[in-house]
Amino acid sequence: MNILYNTIFVNGEAFNCSRTMSLYDLLIYLGFQIGSIVVEYNKEIINSNQFSNIVLVDRDRLEVITIVGGG
Repeated sequence: MNILYNTIFVNGEAFNCSRTMSLYDLLIYLGFQIGSIVVEYNKEIINSNQFSNIVLVDRDRLEVITIVGGG
């Protein structure tokens, strides 16, 4: 069986992922805590309730920013 991949860019780094992978799947796979990140998807900030609805395509660009609390 031949699985085809998309090449996407996460924080500037190339990453190969399955053509059926959603944004949510990718973020979980990479170990991000969904409640403490902000995601820019192709230069648009995405609400976390939309992560599962976005299927990644070749050449997509993601910037993932982790929110850190402190004091």
